[in-house]
Amino acid sequence: MGGHTEDELRGVISEYQATRNAALARRDAQLRDFHAAGWRAVDLQRVTGYSRETIRQALRPETRLAANNSRRKTPVARPPADYVSYGDRKQYVVADTLDELCGPTSGTVVLPHHLDWSGNAEYVLDRPARLASMYRTVLAEAGSKDDLRSWLDGTSLVDCWPTLWLPAQLRNLWESRFPELSAARAAAA
Repeated sequence: MGGHTEDELRGVISEYQATRNAALARRDAQLRDFHAAGWRAVDLQRVTGYSRETIRQALRPETRLAANNSRRKTPVARPPADYVSYGDRKQYVVADTLDELCGPTSGTVVLPHHLDWSGNAEYVLDRPARLASMYRTVLAEAGSKDDLRSWLDGTSLVDCWPTLWLPAQLRNLWESRFPELSAARAAAA
């Protein structure tokens, strides 16, 4: 990526870790020297600004080792092998024909709560971005073909289809039923 390899990136991290560990070891040795010369842990803390725990671990390296070893190692959570994502489980509604979609195309509309519960369910359809946002919401949340018929317009849907951000499964369902939608998207690309 961009002329650099993963191995180069790993090298940068390894070099950082090596220099960091060496710097910590030098600092801890110097703090132990000060402590051996009569400096109290509280004085080291006051002058350096380090926490009490940092000073304690610097003066007793076995404490740092024990603290680091006792940290809980949490494995990365992985979904079960038979897991199916929400997008693949969700049931989407598809119209029988684009001609049956006779929803509003201008003015201001407020979607019912079962379609848009965001708190901003008012859409000014004369603004293309708000029309596309409403169409995306209705397509994704429609529970019946009546929802589609009430809120979508077939011609407007074809016009704004290329700009709609939709879940892949939803887009594939509509494009497989209506080839004119995939043609509109291909023409816009």
